[in-house]
Amino acid sequence: MKIAAIKPRGSNLDAARKAYARSRVSNGRDVLPEVDGRSLVARRYRDIVSAILADQGGSDRCSESRKQLIRRFAAAAVLAEQLEAKLANGATIDLGEHALLCSTLVRVAHRIGLGRVAHDVTTLGEILREGSCRD
Repeated sequence: MKIAAIKPRGSNLDAARKAYARSRVSNGRDVLPEVDGRSLVARRYRDIVSAILADQGGSDRCSESRKQLIRRFAAAAVLAEQLEAKLANGATIDLGEHALLCSTLVRVAHRIGLGRVAHDVTTLGEILREGSCRD
C-alpha cells in the first residue's frame, strides 16, 4: 500500500495548482466575487489596486497579506472619492465618516508602505552579456 506525503499549505503543490482550480478573483478574472467589473466604481477600484501594486514592484513581489491590504486601501479610497464628489457637487456629507476614511487610509498606507519599490528591468540579453564579459 502506497501512502502519499501530506504537503503543508503554501508548498509547491499549491503553487502548481491549475488555474481552473482557483477562484476567478485569484486568477485576476474578476475584481471581486459576484461584481460586474464594468461599473465605474469597480473600474476605479481596479485602477487603484493596479497602481499601488505597480508602486510596490508588481504583484509577484507582494505577499498575499500585502495584496489584501492594498485591496482594503482601494475600497476605502473609492468610498472617500465618492464622498468628495458629493461634497464638490454641493451636497452635505458626514464629516466624521470622511475623517474616519482618511484616517483609515493613512493607517493602511503606512502598513503597505508609502515608498515606491524599484522593479527589476534587467533583460535576458543584459544577463548574458554580463556572463560573457566575465570569462
